[in-house]
Amino acid sequence: MITTKQTINPEVMIASIYASLTKSEQKVADVVKARMNESVYWSISDLAEYANVGETTVIRFCRKLGYKGYQDFKLAVAQNKVDSNRQEVGEIDESDSMEVLAQKITAENTTTIENTLQLIQSQNMEQACQKIIHANKLFFFGVGASGIMAQQAQYRFMRLGFHAESATDSHIIAMNCALATKGDVVIGISRSGSTKDLIDALEIASHNGAFIICITNHLKSPITKYGEIVLLTSSKESPLHGGAFSSLISQIHVLDILTRYIEIREKDRSINALRKTAKAVANKLY
Repeated sequence: MITTKQTINPEVMIASIYASLTKSEQKVADVVKARMNESVYWSISDLAEYANVGETTVIRFCRKLGYKGYQDFKLAVAQNKVDSNRQEVGEIDESDSMEVLAQKITAENTTTIENTLQLIQSQNMEQACQKIIHANKLFFFGVGASGIMAQQAQYRFMRLGFHAESATDSHIIAMNCALATKGDVVIGISRSGSTKDLIDALEIASHNGAFIICITNHLKSPITKYGEIVLLTSSKESPLHGGAFSSLISQIHVLDILTRYIEIREKDRSINALRKTAKAVANKLY
């Protein structure tokens, strides 16, 4: 069970673990999502009755979210209600002007970053940074849109002086994972956490002794089975909008925090590497 921040948005955490809940627990989740503002006034018996489940199911649901119990969960709902007491921009409509559309998308992307921040666990982030700092070699893997983030991560960590590689092709990922050894750190990036080619490859790397870090939207997705550290992102994406920019924004936000923290902690190493790499490409610019 993860440790949930007291002020975390319960809707964000529910979305992250929904697929891993039992059918009975999903009934509780559905009621809570549909009637979030009302549920803060309910007793545990009320919620159990509305969801047509037993009270023990409600307790299990709350604990899976990371709360100590139902009262702890209600406090978080109440706090989120206060934090969310501001004007909503609204859903995007085909009649929106460019100005209105820009405002709505900006609001959506801001919410994506704020929700990702709420899911960040400092202890996990710091541990991930320490493993990266002391790694022999870094591997960044992702497929599809997440592969773009893997390439961006390799670029940034290389600029900071790390021996970093990336791959987006399933065969190349698999071969790299077969060669990864103890002392290497493998970072798998997948919004869904269910990309089979990536998960199968991470299993190989894990068996070889490499340290696995996962960046994903879903806490209980298949990829987390092999992740010794799981870094959660938050974005809403329908099956028809796979690879949406909002998903990339949440991923790059987590990666940006990682690199900034490491750059500060490894100041001398970072400055030296940044100077060398900047000098190497200086004559490529007009």
